[in-house]
Amino acid sequence: MYIATVPNRSSPPAILLRESYREGGKVCSRTLANLSHLPPRQIEALRRVLRGEEVFPKEGALEKVRDRAHGAVDAVQMAIGRLGLERIIDRRPSRERDLVVAMLVARVVDAESKLATMRTLQTTTLPEDRKLTDANEDDLYAAMDWLLERQDAIETRLAKRHLKDEGLVLYDLSSSYFEGHTCPLAKLGYSRDGKRGKLQVNYGLLTDERGCPLAIRAYAGNTSDSTTLIERVERVREGFGIEELVIVGDRGMISEKQIKLLRKLQGVSWITALKTGQIRTLVKSGTLKEGCLDDRNLISIEHARFSDERLIACKNSELARRRAHKRQSLLDATCKELDRVQVMISNGNLEGKGPIGVRVGKVINKYKMAKHFTLEIGEASFTYHLRVERVAEEAALDGLYVIRTPLSAERASAEQAVLHYKKLTQVERAFRSMKTIDLKIRPIYHHLESRVRAHIFLCMLAYYVEWHMHEAWRPMLFSDEDQAAKETRDPVAPAQRSASALTKCSTKLLDDGTPAHSFRTLLADLTTITRSTFSADGNPNSPQAFTMTTVPSARQTRALALIKTIAV
Repeated sequence: MYIATVPNRSSPPAILLRESYREGGKVCSRTLANLSHLPPRQIEALRRVLRGEEVFPKEGALEKVRDRAHGAVDAVQMAIGRLGLERIIDRRPSRERDLVVAMLVARVVDAESKLATMRTLQTTTLPEDRKLTDANEDDLYAAMDWLLERQDAIETRLAKRHLKDEGLVLYDLSSSYFEGHTCPLAKLGYSRDGKRGKLQVNYGLLTDERGCPLAIRAYAGNTSDSTTLIERVERVREGFGIEELVIVGDRGMISEKQIKLLRKLQGVSWITALKTGQIRTLVKSGTLKEGCLDDRNLISIEHARFSDERLIACKNSELARRRAHKRQSLLDATCKELDRVQVMISNGNLEGKGPIGVRVGKVINKYKMAKHFTLEIGEASFTYHLRVERVAEEAALDGLYVIRTPLSAERASAEQAVLHYKKLTQVERAFRSMKTIDLKIRPIYHHLESRVRAHIFLCMLAYYVEWHMHEAWRPMLFSDEDQAAKETRDPVAPAQRSASALTKCSTKLLDDGTPAHSFRTLLADLTTITRSTFSADGNPNSPQAFTMTTVPSARQTRALALIKTIAV
């Protein structure tokens, strides 16, 4: 047998495995196989074997000359394929689309800056699989610009897949601090990151009722929550074609002013909560009385000010207990500090109405308890009294909240309305994942407004992939698998995990005795699946070199199999 190279006109030559034989004294040949589809290295290795040459030395000179991480990037690519996300990004294959997919994979696996992303990708099989071995960070930036141009179309396709008429739409706003000062979006504002004095960028996230992300928009860092609401609702109605919807937002998002504007939009309803001052009005008017709640700690009430809305009052006893304990701790700490000021005055270490006032001001504002004290400051004296009635007035509101909605009882019972409002925790989960250890949306290093917007949108798409992977991997994670129970649980009582989830958390084991994982540790476990290149002469490009992929463990096999169950 031998390997023959046969010219094929303008096409590449055919590589054929042939055999010689004699027939009637005549030497003939016949083709046994067409090897044209094999890589050149394999063909050369087979040719050497047929010539009787040694492909590798007899004694252990075989070396592993290259190792590339494969398992984690393969799992994320598999999830992207199951979701059909490539076609949602753009229906036509292109280098830009491959670069965007590469950035999505990299952000889920190991979120870094674009420069670090390009260097990290070279240690994986992704560039080879996507034919991006020659890409650099400038290509990534250009792909981000390309992606931003398609944001509206992509969000519309996601909304058509996941939203339906008369369905719930969850919306909330968050912020991330900014490194630099040249971006027009970077402004000082209320920091949810606790970074006082840092410029920041705000962004509003729309999700379906499960918390699956659908759309995101970046705003200047000093933009208030409520001013973004109407624009986002209009986007759902006009851009996504959802004529009737129920927008769910917290009491800071759906304010009284925004409700007046929502009333003008046909087909738009809302679920939100009253602010503390409004609840206090209900209590003072006698509409909401202590002891009026039923055994579920829930009751529907009416008030003339909210004549065209339903009010559902709830009391979380556990939350009330925690707030009462915290307030008492702060009051005790404040009294202790004020007593020290009195000692300083009596010892002659502090005198004068001005200095005493300054000192008392620092103390009284330290724990934000000034509203509960009456102060009397003289030139050489200071006394204080606890406003017991004010403390009791605030205590009456502990754990009390009131849901407001124009939805009829037929569309949403009192219990369902409360559960719908509590689904906002799914948006909070999205923000935690996007901002911290998973996708690292912060800090933002880009300086162009378009790049900041593209970066935030890219993080949302990465969370879309991660969200579906997390749902598929629930049986292997510490996560609660009994999601259906959320719809039937007590709407007011603190959320309780299922018995199986509690067992997983206490034993750190799954039902089969194998370790339970977090999303991040399971993904890290998959990174141990590598694609390795072996060679006898230490040259990864030699004809004898070949590659092998690590055989997945039972746990890894199960994780990859669960990815294949993702369906949309």
